[in-house]
Amino acid sequence: MDRIAKLASEKAVVIFSKSTCCMCHAIKRLFYEQGVSPMIHELDEDTRGKEMEWALMRLGSSRAVPAVFIGGKFVGTADTVMTLHLNGSLKKLLKDAGAIWL
Repeated sequence: MDRIAKLASEKAVVIFSKSTCCMCHAIKRLFYEQGVSPMIHELDEDTRGKEMEWALMRLGSSRAVPAVFIGGKFVGTADTVMTLHLNGSLKKLLKDAGAIWL
């Protein structure tokens, strides 16, 4: 869990992902389209990825990926991020974290 917290605080937006996950791809694309350059950490390309996946699931989501952190705080997985985007809250979170300027 310490490793996740350290990685999650390294950039305004951090996404824990798997390179073969279609929802991960969709969430990464959403952030790119918002003008955000997130740090992407692919769990399937990390030797400790399985361990990190279990730690992410302990944060309270039914799926480990995509796990999105904004401003060092766990925001949620794809469902939560899409809900925030659709209701307009995501932009404010991104602005407050310094991920976007406008």
